[in-house]
Amino acid sequence: MQAQTEDVARGGLIPVRFILNTFFSGPQAWFFLAADNGYFAEEGLDVTFSEGNSLARAVTTMTTGAFDAGYGDLNELVRMQAEGRDNTPVAVMAIHNRPPYTIAVDANGRIKNAADLPGARLISHPQDAAWLLFPEFCRATGIDPDSVDITISEASHKDMVLQMLAGDWDGIFGFVNTVAAQAIEAGVDPQVSLHHLAWHTEAPAFYGGAMMVTRAFRDAHPKAVAGLCRAVNRGLVDTVADIDAAIDAVARRNPSLDRAANRARLMGTLALEMGDEAAAPLGLGDVDDSRLRTIARLIAEAKGYTKQPAPEDIFDRSYLVPSAERAKMPVA
Repeated sequence: MQAQTEDVARGGLIPVRFILNTFFSGPQAWFFLAADNGYFAEEGLDVTFSEGNSLARAVTTMTTGAFDAGYGDLNELVRMQAEGRDNTPVAVMAIHNRPPYTIAVDANGRIKNAADLPGARLISHPQDAAWLLFPEFCRATGIDPDSVDITISEASHKDMVLQMLAGDWDGIFGFVNTVAAQAIEAGVDPQVSLHHLAWHTEAPAFYGGAMMVTRAFRDAHPKAVAGLCRAVNRGLVDTVADIDAAIDAVARRNPSLDRAANRARLMGTLALEMGDEAAAPLGLGDVDDSRLRTIARLIAEAKGYTKQPAPEDIFDRSYLVPSAERAKMPVA
């Protein structure tokens, strides 16, 4: 009855409380473009976006009951399932085909690959998805996680880049394109100064961000979930077609946005995390169940969990748009 009251109060549209991964920024542009182009309203949805604290934390936040949908880390969803949590959301649309996570190092330093990490001094934000997945990264690459020293800091990536290049740290946990954009803001050319130990090369089984809904919302509003997927897919199509319009949509919500840095972040995300060989011909949205099983195994082994959740417990592909209509990404 409460949901019906809310629907009437908001003009007959179904309200959707949506938690994002972080502050309003370039690599979320498709959500905002979909909203500004009226795609959610056409699906009967009134979507309210809230800024989040991290891709991983967004998944946990969805378990509080304060949100109906969100943009969270698919790997963290697997971890929570493996841990035995019974109130986890379910992923309905993969956004990243490849993990965005990295340990960014000085391009002129000694660290060139994962085997060079022992003895390194690394720094991370609390709840950074790359740091949370470091035990799994080590499991996949054969590195002892205790062989590195990790400092947790609230400093910005912009400051971390400058500190690392000054010799304070050997590497920074983060997203490839986020660190690169923050380097640009710091006046550093990331192509020249940074080298990445990226998950997509060192531990390629992992995924990244995915659109998720709570199980209660899915059960109560299955048509709304399908509409959400259709609207976001259309936003992705429009984003690829007009990057500047996508950045305009972000800037309308974050007027202080560094447009150049966030344009670079968006372009890099579309090409790197979303534009792999699978996304180019097949379109974005679905996942490979064998990869989900590998992720579950690596997480269970690294964390000491006994449960390895099945793909169907994590991802529900029944709401995806037909493959021929899915957004096609530029190839990295």
